[in-house]
Amino acid sequence: MKFKSITSVFAAVLAMVIGVVAATLFGNIGAVAVSAHSRHSHELHVTKECSQNTGQAGSFCTITSSSLPAIAVGSKIYYDQALGTPAGMLDSNVVLVVGSDDWAVGRCTLGLGTGRGVCSFSDGTGSFAGFHARVDVSHVGGPNFAWDGTYSFDKDSD
Repeated sequence: MKFKSITSVFAAVLAMVIGVVAATLFGNIGAVAVSAHSRHSHELHVTKECSQNTGQAGSFCTITSSSLPAIAVGSKIYYDQALGTPAGMLDSNVVLVVGSDDWAVGRCTLGLGTGRGVCSFSDGTGSFAGFHARVDVSHVGGPNFAWDGTYSFDKDSD
């Protein structure tokens, strides 16, 4: 009889431990999912013209259109690394400068043979504080490129 009692206690303790572990795991997964979707994403479409980009570090392209009014026509995107490093690619830190106190930081990677790639932005200052974006890059002819993707701001609550 005493053996059965110890087995019952062990089973009850084991069930409690499994319940606590499951609640902790699934509770945290739920919290992560909620925080990952706490920003409301908006579509972003930008075109840029790169005839003045020499391919050297510090080169830039000029924004010619944008679906986000904060990215004004005439804004510049500066590239920190030169083209071709690694070979056949652009892989560079970037700064999108709209004004002296309005800029966003990110990274762009592009295949030079295809003109296709991706850029992501992780923060900024001024009107770009809390800015996040991920865009696909495509070559649209001549020195012109398009960005198509999504953006959000940390303060978005929709």
